[in-house]
Amino acid sequence: MRRTSTVVALATTAAVLAVPAAAGAHVTINPREAAAGSFSVLAVRVPNERDRAGTVKLSLRFPAGVPSVSYEPVSGWTTRVVMRRLSKPIETENGRITRVVSRVMWTGTRRGLGRIAPGQFRDFRISVRVPGDAGDVHTFKALQTYSNGEQVHWYGKPDAELPAPTLTVTAPAAEPHGLAAGLLTTF
Repeated sequence: MRRTSTVVALATTAAVLAVPAAAGAHVTINPREAAAGSFSVLAVRVPNERDRAGTVKLSLRFPAGVPSVSYEPVSGWTTRVVMRRLSKPIETENGRITRVVSRVMWTGTRRGLGRIAPGQFRDFRISVRVPGDAGDVHTFKALQTYSNGEQVHWYGKPDAELPAPTLTVTAPAAEPHGLAAGLLTTF
């Protein structure tokens, strides 16, 4: 009897501890904050939440105003950047922008390396110039595809069951001033 109670207690504890971990295992952008106008490296973290299928593709839809993206190659995965033409070009200090990033897609190419197995996650790193102003929240809708054909749409609001990854824009870093700033500009 004592052994049965111990087994039941351990199983209950394991189930309770597993629920928060599964509930927090969503596609996310890390870090979750970046300064306006900064060139930031962001990790798109993709966990596998299935027991019998591997993640084999991720499509990440970008918010408005991202003119370019660089990505870090991932062994066993191909990366495709899709641009969209603006109906009205944007004039910037660096020239006219006529196209912006629409989405980035990562697709597994080989068994093993090109899949995220059950219980694993993978970070896909990108570098972008963060658009917007302090307080803006950018939404990156994600479509995760599993090896069995199932697709999970990470499109929801932050409190939804399937929330979209978000990035909160913070104030730009303060410019140095005073004596130290003068020294920096004289060299």
